[in-house]
Amino acid sequence: MIGAISTALTGLVAASKRVEASASNIANASSAGSLDPSSPNQPYQALTTSQTSTEFGGTSATNIPKSPGIVNAYAPDSPFANADGEVGVPNVDLAEEAVNLKLAEISYKANISVLKTAG
Repeated sequence: MIGAISTALTGLVAASKRVEASASNIANASSAGSLDPSSPNQPYQALTTSQTSTEFGGTSATNIPKSPGIVNAYAPDSPFANADGEVGVPNVDLAEEAVNLKLAEISYKANISVLKTAG
């Protein structure tokens, strides 16, 4: 019973990490910055969640920078635009973030069901 509760709790934490990354990506999706790596005005670096199994069951999740975390966008009127009129924007796909939020919701529900059953 303790193992099931522990596993469910790690699943809840992992789902929280997924929500955290998606919320941050959505909140910063329209931000822009300089493509010059030496500039202090760097764009937001999009995140993804890396999830692995733990040695004793359960899961461990970490938010890491997405690769690539930024992409070029044409915005010649931006104060961050380079000579070609390009800026860096987060590599955020809102449809992908909606799916990630739905997956986190399903994971929450499943892990709460395990807690109810084990308790």
